[in-house]
Amino acid sequence: MPRASAAGQRRAKGSIETLPSGALRVVVYAGIDPVTKRRHYLREVVQPGPKLDARAEATRARLVAEVAERRNPRTNVTIDQLLERYLDQFDGSPNTLTLYRGYVRNHISPLLGSTRVGALDAEMLDSFYAELRRCRLHCTMRRGRVDHRTDGEHECDERCRPHVCKPLGPTTIRHMHFILSGAFKKAVRWRWVAVSPVPQGEPPAAPKENPSPPTPAEAARILTAAYRDPDWGTLLWVAMTTGARRGEVCAIRWSAVNLDEGRETIWLRHGIRKDGRGGWEEASLKTHQQRRIALDSETVAALVEHRERGEQRAAALGSVLQPEAFVFSDAPDGSTFTVPDTVSQRYERLARRLGLRTTLHKLRHYSATELILAGVDVRTVAGRLGHAGGGTTTLRTYTAWVSEADQRAAAGWTTRMPERDQLSQSRSWARISPQHRYERVAAALAAQVESGVLAAGSPAPLAAVLAEEHDVSVATARRAVALAKEWRVIVPDAVGRPRVAALASAAAPADPAPAQAPQGSVGEYWSVVVTGPGGVRLAPRMVKGRIDEPDTFRSHLVGIVRAEKPALVDEPEDLWIGDYELLVRRPGSDEAEAILRLG
Repeated sequence: MPRASAAGQRRAKGSIETLPSGALRVVVYAGIDPVTKRRHYLREVVQPGPKLDARAEATRARLVAEVAERRNPRTNVTIDQLLERYLDQFDGSPNTLTLYRGYVRNHISPLLGSTRVGALDAEMLDSFYAELRRCRLHCTMRRGRVDHRTDGEHECDERCRPHVCKPLGPTTIRHMHFILSGAFKKAVRWRWVAVSPVPQGEPPAAPKENPSPPTPAEAARILTAAYRDPDWGTLLWVAMTTGARRGEVCAIRWSAVNLDEGRETIWLRHGIRKDGRGGWEEASLKTHQQRRIALDSETVAALVEHRERGEQRAAALGSVLQPEAFVFSDAPDGSTFTVPDTVSQRYERLARRLGLRTTLHKLRHYSATELILAGVDVRTVAGRLGHAGGGTTTLRTYTAWVSEADQRAAAGWTTRMPERDQLSQSRSWARISPQHRYERVAAALAAQVESGVLAAGSPAPLAAVLAEEHDVSVATARRAVALAKEWRVIVPDAVGRPRVAALASAAAPADPAPAQAPQGSVGEYWSVVVTGPGGVRLAPRMVKGRIDEPDTFRSHLVGIVRAEKPALVDEPEDLWIGDYELLVRRPGSDEAEAILRLG
């Protein structure tokens, strides 16, 4: 029942009620709730004990003062209601909004959603962050919980395992801290609360930046493997030399590529991003991210060849490659862009095949590292990569951007990248080290021709026979036959019937390394394998050199060993080079031309 307070019973001054438990409940009118448009009251219960009436009166006086000074919450809305209104007014990118809604749905709402905005304090925030660091699924720690491979109906197998708590990463937890901070800043501005409690919470510290770009040797391996598909290899080459983001690379149109002599640039103005509805869209970049990037001669040559391939494909279908066509597209006429997620997934599969732990985004780290090592100033690096600050002014005009420093940065790439002529021998690689099943079938067929098992001029094996012999599908066998025709292992006779080629023809691959090497110190292409102490062999490489001048292979040997053995980077090469030998072969041959010891 209501009790009279020392200051009287006026509603503006509050009231004190006695509860059945003997406790006192203090109620103070605080105005009209701006959200619900109902009367808003502050309520606080004072537990029984000594000086109960005095404590209740002090509580009433404090609440009345908070109302007078507008330090009280003016609404009873929950954090869920606050976040819903905050995200409805969010003006960031659709990608960020989708990310934030996922964090709210999966983590903030289950743990804090029903809490009144005025009740959130530092203790609750610290408990929230602690729970996120304990288990991302917010489990109740009961035994017998299972982490199922899918939420739908399924038969459990080895992929459904006993639950193991996995914490969220510090960066993810900090994202949720930023969401709450932004929402409560709005709440303060709307006068829903007097003060934001979020700054009092202590989220995990920001992780220290630790970029781990691929080494030059790893970058060369990545490009070597990617160039089995020239279009895919060109995409990675451009990403690596320009440092562009994946969405920026996918959005490049031919109209933005200038390959005129002396003005070789790519103008990055757009990017591919998620549209917030589960799809992808082309959108303009932020002002500080728009930029023109100078191109080195090798990148220009790669893009010229890439455009020629695109024009040939379009012409074969009776179409024309338009200036507004996308440079990297799955459509023959370049009318559609490549989806960034597809690029990332393909790159990850490539890295796994090579035994590398890296991601597509680390190519930007590689680009920045190589530019800095080349002596390019940080302002130019920031502008080239589209980072805010430092390079903003240079991005506003074309003449300011194509500076001497940027041209020097572009020219420096050639000295640190692998030979692109070597990378273009995609079909030869498939024969030297086949990876896919159809390549292995074609390589086996070529070996039978070269060894004389299949006589020259005899009918070529049928796809059905090869499929049964190698336990593959007929479609795979047909791809193998098509590849063997590219290698000239199978050739048509006078009436067009496929025949086994003569030995001399079969031995020559369709994409051979240059048989007539230029005179001088350049030499010709060789396949080399480095063998170290204990007979341990390092990964085979393709290099240039002259077999009659073994010293020209010394730099190749030193570079290969140091790339594979980081512990030897600071050791004088004269102390260890004698422990390694170089086995030199011609591409496509199993016979050694020379075994070189350079100690």
